[in-house]
Formats: sequence, structure tokens, C-alpha cells
Amino acid sequence: MVTAPFLGRAAARPVTGICTSKSISRKTPLAVLGRKFIRSFSATSLLQEAIDLEKTRNIGIIAHIDAGKTTTTERMLYYSGFTRRIGDVDDGSTVTDFLPAERARGITIQSAAITFHWPPQGAAGEVDKLSVQELDAKRLPRSSVSHTVNLIDTPGHADFTFEVLRSLRILDGAVCILDGVAGVEAQTEKVWHQASTYKIPRIVYVNKLDRDGAAFGKTVREVGSRLQGWPAVCQIPWFQGGDGRFTGIADAVSLTGLLWQEAGDGKSVKAFDLAGLEAENGKLASELKRARVALVELLSEHDEDMVEKFFEHEEDHLAIPPIDILKSLRKCLLDPASKIIPVFAGASFRNMGVQPLLDAVTNLLPGPTESPDPEISVGNTTGRLSQLLSGELTFDQSKKATTAKPKQKKKAAGPVVTTIKNPVSSLESCSLAFKVVSDAKRGVLVYVRVYSGSLNRQSLLYNTNLNVTEKAPRLFKMYANDAVEVESISAGHIGVVAGLKHARTGDTLISCVGSKMTPPEPLNTLQLRPIDVPPPVFFASIEPHSLSEEKSMQEALALLLREDPSLQVTVDEDSGQTLLSGMGELHLEIARDRLVNDFKAKASMGRIEIGYRECVLGQSGAVTKTFDREIAGRKGKASCTAVVEPYDPAEEEDAGQAEDVIFAQTRDGNQIVIRAPGLDTTLDKHGNEQSSQLPSHLDVSTFQTSLFNGVLSALARGPQFTFPMHSTRVTLTCDVVEHLFGSESSTSAISAAARLATQSALRDLIATSPNNSTALMEPVMNVIISVDEASLGAVVHDISSARGGHIISLDEETPITASFAAGTSTEDDQAIDIDVNKIYAPPDPFESPSVAGGLPTQASANQARTITAKVPLKEMVGYLKHLRSLTAGRGTFVMHVDRFEKMSSPRQKAVLTDLSNL
Repeated sequence: MVTAPFLGRAAARPVTGICTSKSISRKTPLAVLGRKFIRSFSATSLLQEAIDLEKTRNIGIIAHIDAGKTTTTERMLYYSGFTRRIGDVDDGSTVTDFLPAERARGITIQSAAITFHWPPQGAAGEVDKLSVQELDAKRLPRSSVSHTVNLIDTPGHADFTFEVLRSLRILDGAVCILDGVAGVEAQTEKVWHQASTYKIPRIVYVNKLDRDGAAFGKTVREVGSRLQGWPAVCQIPWFQGGDGRFTGIADAVSLTGLLWQEAGDGKSVKAFDLAGLEAENGKLASELKRARVALVELLSEHDEDMVEKFFEHEEDHLAIPPIDILKSLRKCLLDPASKIIPVFAGASFRNMGVQPLLDAVTNLLPGPTESPDPEISVGNTTGRLSQLLSGELTFDQSKKATTAKPKQKKKAAGPVVTTIKNPVSSLESCSLAFKVVSDAKRGVLVYVRVYSGSLNRQSLLYNTNLNVTEKAPRLFKMYANDAVEVESISAGHIGVVAGLKHARTGDTLISCVGSKMTPPEPLNTLQLRPIDVPPPVFFASIEPHSLSEEKSMQEALALLLREDPSLQVTVDEDSGQTLLSGMGELHLEIARDRLVNDFKAKASMGRIEIGYRECVLGQSGAVTKTFDREIAGRKGKASCTAVVEPYDPAEEEDAGQAEDVIFAQTRDGNQIVIRAPGLDTTLDKHGNEQSSQLPSHLDVSTFQTSLFNGVLSALARGPQFTFPMHSTRVTLTCDVVEHLFGSESSTSAISAAARLATQSALRDLIATSPNNSTALMEPVMNVIISVDEASLGAVVHDISSARGGHIISLDEETPITASFAAGTSTEDDQAIDIDVNKIYAPPDPFESPSVAGGLPTQASANQARTITAKVPLKEMVGYLKHLRSLTAGRGTFVMHVDRFEKMSSPRQKAVLTDLSNL
């Protein structure tokens, strides 16, 4: 018997001195940043900061709901020494689920950030001072020294997808937890490919192997087929007697077996080397050898260094040292082209397998210095942060990003190209606000990830999204809902800024050297990649208990929207009601609970309704309207001509190709085309478009924005059913000679004229063809339902007949692409060919004989089946309770908006009847 890898690390460790300056890699962007930003520090301080950054892990826990994310997080905190007891989700005693609504429901609602050390500080003694380079030189694993782990526990419910998205974008690595019984579930696929969008390295942890029906081998094969990668099985489960209870794991990397004490806290572990394991459990030892052979063979296909090691050790798979396998695994994991997915095993609720998982986090996942350089945008130019900091980024400002087609008549000879030679000289820090939380004691807390420099207390932070400057009075390192005040947050770390009054989720915060309130151009437009907020599909009315409470309700709503931008607040023009919109029923219920219980707003919420849309069925005539009246004591006058018509992006040609079109953009399913006949533009020294034909107080960008905002305002409310417009094209014409009136044509007057013209064009449709002018559209959901074989028929019949849905597929393992998950198209959308028969997976207990094709099957009554269907959202309201009654509580489903679809006449009549009865 030998010592477990995570036990007794202080033993047999050489004591060495402080590393030299060679420990900092010159190829590392953040190391370069450290040298440029902290010149005032001593060389020793700079060196130590770089070493600490190499020993930092910013990781997240992602998974389907109820896979065990919070339970695993609680064990991590306990074994790291952060907590003295193990929190339980059922008891409501967890550290990361601290909101009352989370503890009451037993689910994670908002992501929680927490910092701990693994291995615990002081366990390794002097070895903790070693740099990563020195560890490699001494052939020691990175888990030999203490690492700082910034962990984010994310929600698993589909209603809180936005919460997962805003956490993913600031992570360096992630642990994807799978339910050993359910396997790869639909929401798991979604968050997996969302992480692919941000190119985040991930490892897989198969949890709940202690439950009846757990199938590790089946789950491994699903990882290959549904997550589109090659599973590298690093651990296999140890079942007592081969088919009894789950008692431990066998590690294919170190060739050891780990046996946990039954009903213990997980700290007492027996470890067996290969010889000891053969004596203890010969069948498991034989399977472990097979796992090691499969692991080496898989790595050899993707890493040439592993092939050399294989030949160095006389083609003996078992003779390759564990440190070489770890290096190869890490190399493949950090290379997106290899598609290697390390797989680990455990049962967190039974306190088994969490410590080896923490070792894998420090050994395999990247630190901030190894993560892909974040994408940025400066004005109209996109690039990488390191390019900006090194002065390599070139800015082409020859046209605006929103302009559909460059104007033909340009007076400028060519594009204006601006190169910032040394932006680092003025830029002190750059960070991203990825989350805003209202704390009862500390006020509004803004969670930030610092990407460059050092964010210091009392520094002036310029918000490039809102163009405001705020002082950072207090900085914290967060431990769930507890906080420790710090003087600064250095690059690569996650922290909290307290006291900011304006910062929102997704804002970029930068600070400059000295006391500059505004950074120099074009750094004042620097933005890290923003989040695309999905459109809400549910809404409910919010009403204060009395008029005196209306102001406090609005303040509470403003705080709620600052925390969660996926919520939206609108006011109904007819009734004057305040409407709160969200992503789902649970999302709105949680928002109501927070509004009433946390923010103490004296208000009530009406019943949850569906956000329908309205579309036009024909083309209107050209309608010209003139706005002519005083605005805030000043005369305003402007005119516009508008035409509305149906819009289908799949069939219609690009309307922005006409010569006089200066702007064309699609927003919320509508296309807005702006024409300005005869408008000639030039470029000023800053690359901004100007025109002598416009009034002196207007430039081309402001002119376009005013018209665009006016049209958006008109489309927010349909002419017949008062729902927002969808699938509508508005062509707005504004002749600068005929429709503008010098200084009287202010931005507000132009915007008002565009709104009037668009509304009049919509009303013109009703006047000309009242029975065939507009129609209602409803959201159609893409629903993925997981049921057992016995319930399949009842669920399919219910969806297709009672709910008017269309069954798309049964059990087709078509992976969810990154574009499905995040609304974007990336190179990860290209699925690779995974032959499931070539995937190594250990046999599962009670596994039935293989069928044709080599895939084992389970008993038919318990076999999991997947139904993919498209169903109107109205029919899915309250569906979870109905599904559980059909499946004896075993069925689950996730859904997302697929598209808005025009209703049939009978269905539209039925919906309008329901709405009129409210």
C-alpha cells in the first residue's frame, strides 16, 4: 500500500531556493504585462507575482441541473480546509447557494465565486516556493505545490443560461459534471458548446456512481458521441466485488487504486500500487492495465512526444512515468485541435473522488498565463488584448461598423489608418465586470476579472460602455457571501469592486496612469467581448401596492436589471402597467421573490404571460410625416418617409445594396433600412464620417442613430394587437434637402419624425386592408425531453396531439452546436468524426450483452430515450408538472426559443379570446 497522491505531499520533497528570472516566459502575454505595468515594484516582487499567477486557476463548474455541481463544490471547500463541515443542498447549508430562494428550492440561481487553495497552504512546506519551471525540471506534478483556485459554481437550469454565459467568458478552464445514471443530458450539451465558443479547456467528472443504475462506460461513450471529443479515461470506478457498491477509483495515470472508507468524510483513503491492487482485486487491476494502454494509445495519436516516450520505454505502456502522461494530457487539452477530453470518476455525495479531481484541476487546466488572449474591440477594429498592449494593433477607421455599404462619393483619398505605438504607457489596468450583485451589507458589488495590469484601491475606473468615470473605494476577494478586503487585484485574478454606482454586467473598466478622468483616444472605446442578451419570451405585470410605493419599486427594478440584464422592463402605453420580461417561468418567479423579499419592494406580480409578436402581411404605401413642435422649449422640425413590408431573412435579398442606402441593420427580427438620397460624406482626422449637407450640429453617425432609434421606438408596439413587431422591414427615406430644416432639425426631432412616419405606415396597412394587415406570431420552442422507455409512447402522444407539437427525432445523437448554444457560428460547429467503437470504456455492472454495432444496451424498460420536438411556447407553460405525472417523476426537459412563427387564423382567434378574458 502506498500513500494517495493527494495525501502527505510534504513527504519526500526537496527544499529549493527562490527561482530565477528565467521562470518568467517571454512568450507569456501576462508576464509581459507584469514587466510593463509594475516597473515601480522591485524585481523580487515582480518575480513572485509572476510565480503566483502561474499557480492560479480560474475555473467553473458547469453541468445539467441536479448533476451535483454544488455538492462537488462543497467537498472541494471542505478538503481544501476552507470549511470545517460539509454543507448539504437538501439541508440548505451550502456555502455557495446562500440566497434564500436557492436554499428553499435546492437549486443554484446565481453563480457564486469563491477562492480556496489546493493543496492547502503549508502542506508542502518549502516546496510551495517552487515555480512551475522548477517543478517541471524536478519532474514533479503541479499538484505538488499549493495553487490558488478561483471557483465559480454556475446554475444548471435552462432559465439561467445567461448566468452561465457571463461566467464562462472570464474562465480559464472548466469542470463539466455528468450524472453517472443519466449520462450526457441536453443542458450539458448546451453549456459544453457554449464553453467551446469561448475556447475553454474542460475536463469531465462522472458523478453519482454510487447510485443504482450508474453506468460509467455508457457515459464515456456518450461523451464521445454527444460532446464530439475523444474521451481519455484517466480513472475507472471500483465496485465492490465487481458489481457491488461503489467504493473507490483506479487511476490509469498513476496506476494506483484508491479505496475510501464507507460513510466517512472522505479524508481517510487507502491507496494501492499496481501490485497491491492485483492482490486486493485482480479483476480491477487487469481492467486498469487496459485503461492505461488505451490512454497511452489515444495520447500517442495526438502527441508526438508520447510516441517518443513509448519507444524510450521499450514499447511498454505501463512503464511510462505518470508525470509524462500528465504533461501529454495537459498539452493535448490546451490544444483545441486535439479534441481530447480527460474523464474522471467519483461520487461527491459519498465523499469519493473529489481530491483526485482537484489534483486534475491543478495538473491539467490552464492558468491565466496559458489562456487564449481575450478578444477586444477598439472603435471599429477588433483584435487581441496583447496586440493592443504591445502596440501592434492597427486601427482602420475608414467606415462605420453599422454602415451597410461604403458611399461611392468619397472626398478622402483613402482610409485613415491610426496606429497606437505605446498604449501601455497610459493604460494601467483593463478589467471586465461580469456580474453585479446587490448585497444587503456592502451595497452593490461588481465582480471583475482583471486582464491586464493591477486594479488598485481608490483608482479611477473609466467605463467604456457608459462613458463615465467612477472611483473604486474598496476591493474584495470573495468567498461566496463572505469577503476579505484587499489593496489591489492583479492581472489574471477575480475580485470584487464595491461602491460603483453605474457599472453593469458586461461593462469594460479601464484605468490610466495618474489621475486621468478620461483615457486618450481611441482607448476610450476599448471593449472586451460583450454578451448577446437573448430576447425574453415571458412577461408579467408589476404593480406597487400604492402610488407612494411606486418610486421605491422602480428603484428596486433598476437594481434588479443591473444584476440581470436578461430581464427587461417596459411600460404598456394603454394601461400604464409596468411589465417585467424574462427567460422563463422560474426566471420571473425568482425575480419576483428577489424584488419582494430581498429588495423589500411593496409590489405584486400578475400572472405570467407569453410575449407574442406582431408581423405585417403586406406592403404599405410611402407615408411622409413631419414633426413640427417645441421640444424642451426649443422648436424642432424634421420629416421622413417610411414604407413597411414583410421581411424574411431566409428569402429576401440584402436591402443595403442600393446606392443611396447609408444604413441597414437587423434588430429583434426586423430589418431597418435608411436611405439618404444625394448625401455625400467625407472623413475627418479621427476617421468619423461628416457631410457638409447636414446641419452643423449633426454628423453622419448621429444622423443615422437618431433615425434608427425612432424606428425602433415605433416597432416596439404593433398597430393592431400592441405586441412588438417582428419579421418587418422598414425602409426610411430622409432627404437632407427636403426633410431637414437647419438648426431646427435636432436629433430628438429627427428621431420623432422617424417614429411618426413608421407608425403612420403601419396604420396605413390597417386602413387599406383591415382584415389582412397584421397577424400574431408566437414563440416556437425547440424542446428536448428525456424519458424512460416505458413512458415514451405517452409523452410522444401528448406532444404531437394535445399540444400541437412536431416530433423532430427520437434518440438521434446529433450534437448541439456552438451556434445553437450561443447564437454564433464558430469553428467548433464543425463536428469531427467520432467512432464510438474505438472509444475505450470499462464494462458497467449489470451490462447486457453487446448488440450489433458494439454498443451495449440496458434493460428496455429503464433505457433512457430522448425526444426532440418543436412546440408552441403557450403549450409548454407548466409542462414540467404534467411531464412528471406522465413519467412517474423521471422525465426532464430543456427548451430554448427556436423562432417566432405566424399563427393560423383559428389559433390566433383562440389566443386573442384568452387574452381578452384576462
